[in-house]
Amino acid sequence: MAIARLTEFLDTQKVAYLVVSHSPAYTAQGIAALVHIPGNEMAKTVMVKVNDKLAMVVLPAKFHVDLAALKSVAHAETAALASEDDFRDAFPECETGAMPPFGNLFGIPVFADESLEKDTGIAFNAGTHRELIRMTWADFKRLAGPTMGRLATGRTAEAA
Repeated sequence: MAIARLTEFLDTQKVAYLVVSHSPAYTAQGIAALVHIPGNEMAKTVMVKVNDKLAMVVLPAKFHVDLAALKSVAHAETAALASEDDFRDAFPECETGAMPPFGNLFGIPVFADESLEKDTGIAFNAGTHRELIRMTWADFKRLAGPTMGRLATGRTAEAA
């Protein structure tokens, strides 16, 4: 199971974290409301293709990816949203759409929106639609090693 792999990784890195179980929820904004986490602290992982290779973008739940900005930050020719068919097999232990933002555990580069650095904590799906992990932003950044940039734009329809 994905959460076991993730918590084992966090434990070996001696990182403090909290696992929060919740009733099934399928959007980051929905999860944030369900577990009473501020929307800016709840992060979502969006799968993209940068130069036709999978990558992750981590951003606050209430925003969506600015693909033009991603293209610039990644110094890429192309940047597009990935379909579920593009990434489903890359995360065999995870429920589709619930992968944690640790691309390094899957050989996938991670990009993160700079606004996430404003908070001391981050919360994200732990591989299922029923569990999330909360940890410090500093530990997440150190372990995931994201390329930072201004990657979020607008509010999602559900957050408007």
